[in-house]
Amino acid sequence: MIARIAENCFWLGRYLERAESTARVLQMTGQLALDAELSAEHLWTPVLAIFGERRAFTERRGVEREADAEDVQRFMTWEETNTSSLLNTLSAAREAARTIREVVSKECWEVTNELYLWLLGDAGREEYEHSRYGFFQHIRRMVQLCLGLFRSTMLHDTPLDFIWLGVMLERVGQTARLLDVHHHVFSGMHPGHPVVETALWLSLLRACSGFEPFMKSHSGRVTGDAVASFLLFESRFPRSVHYCLDSAYRYLVRLCPPDADAQLPGRRTLALALPLLAELRPQALASPDATVHALLTRMVEGTAELCSLISEEYFGRSAASAPQVLGTQVMAG
Repeated sequence: MIARIAENCFWLGRYLERAESTARVLQMTGQLALDAELSAEHLWTPVLAIFGERRAFTERRGVEREADAEDVQRFMTWEETNTSSLLNTLSAAREAARTIREVVSKECWEVTNELYLWLLGDAGREEYEHSRYGFFQHIRRMVQLCLGLFRSTMLHDTPLDFIWLGVMLERVGQTARLLDVHHHVFSGMHPGHPVVETALWLSLLRACSGFEPFMKSHSGRVTGDAVASFLLFESRFPRSVHYCLDSAYRYLVRLCPPDADAQLPGRRTLALALPLLAELRPQALASPDATVHALLTRMVEGTAELCSLISEEYFGRSAASAPQVLGTQVMAG
């Protein structure tokens, strides 16, 4: 398998997962705005932080004022200068799929292309104006359909391994960043009523598609520590940091088995992934000095380093020449 095809498979997975995550966060934040009496600063500024676009958003507008719902949703959906916008992310996913038409199945290409054309056409614009919830829901369902079609319509060989490696690593970063930002914001708030506090933590679970799995595996009061532990360590939940990083490691082992030829690329990547996975355990928060933020920062930075090493070892690219990635820092302190 040549490096060009492997790289496009990897980034196709990443871009699709990023688009689904962006649509989900925007959709759930819009719902939270209806359910909780929170300021725009507490609602929409964290959305920009999750995707590393706070500075770009401020510079784009040229003013330092509170971000509001319409501005943020428009910026994260349609802004051409924002590399994390849905417009640019789905455009990049479509281009990656088009480049490797001989690898992806016809069904996967059709869904990716259809979603891109819908977004650019009148139907997408009309849905955005008519029902913001329905607009983001349509994007999420189309991406989820495509991810499901990968497994059911493609050979389970190296190209699919690279696609799902991209999906899992992107999901690690997305979950870690979302949890870091919201855990930081919600923990510093004083909602004044247990019901409001519970609603905030449940909104975080919904933003990670984890509401029902959490409720099925937990009983009693919903707390920040319980939600953070679930999204970090729950090995049965397919969006937890542990599940995704462990899955990514398994794909890396398939691409470069430990007993394979020493000349096979991927050995340095494996050597970095294993200790990173070993750090991700509940005992990591047992120390009095340990914090959720510190562990999540380590996961975000470690995953970014892992992706850079994959680009170098498998695709022959330096970090500077790799496609656009999200920044590693999300919150300070």
